[in-house]
Amino acid sequence: MTPRTLLALGAAVLAFSAGALAFDGGTGIGGDVAVAAETSHDAAPVHVTKAELRRVDSIELDAEALVLRNGDDTVVESSMRDSGLTVSVLNRLLGTPSRTQTAEGDGGACFPAGTTYTWGGAIRVAALTTDAAAGNAVEIRVLRDSVRSTLGKRIELTGPGGVRVGDDIADEIADAPRSERVSYGSDDSRAWQLLLREGWADRRDDDDDDESTKHGVDPGTNGVSALTNETTVTVLGSPMPVHAQRSC
Repeated sequence: MTPRTLLALGAAVLAFSAGALAFDGGTGIGGDVAVAAETSHDAAPVHVTKAELRRVDSIELDAEALVLRNGDDTVVESSMRDSGLTVSVLNRLLGTPSRTQTAEGDGGACFPAGTTYTWGGAIRVAALTTDAAAGNAVEIRVLRDSVRSTLGKRIELTGPGGVRVGDDIADEIADAPRSERVSYGSDDSRAWQLLLREGWADRRDDDDDDESTKHGVDPGTNGVSALTNETTVTVLGSPMPVHAQRSC
């Protein structure tokens, strides 16, 4: 893969929107916990028990939520508008994450100030001090096909439709409309971004839309996307817009 392709993919992986959040610091599955929404201030606390977390065998990154499941049953759906619940539930299920704190621009021109949490090199969450324009309070990247819980249980990691890191999605790329895919690199070293499910409509008002149009800024189509090397999935991410043409 060419340096240019790697740069494009790296930017997509690292381009979290802004900010930082300190979480509750508890480790492991722990006892029964009620977590209040950090950014959805009108939302009721979500109760996730120790017994419920023990049953989790898969986590799906959807367009606007992280969904923890036991088979086909949903154990808890953590809205990406709720940073406190997202980080706390993963902390209880997967253990203490590694944390990287950066000042704005430390990780590159578009890298925000904040704290990034990574569990097992598999799930990376950037929590935002201020909600992004689309309304999300976190940005999430899935970097592997599974992760171990604090109990040693293998938790499968997927995107919509069961797409996982390591899958070959050549057929899905070929069948997708051009509006839902972007090609990086050249014919002999190609990578793709494929929108798997749309979400996160930009919440800008009409005046903002007029300004964006005037300056030729296109926010693209947002949602959860897959990044590939050739046609093999390397990263799942949300929010991750396709055909976005805008500054940081």
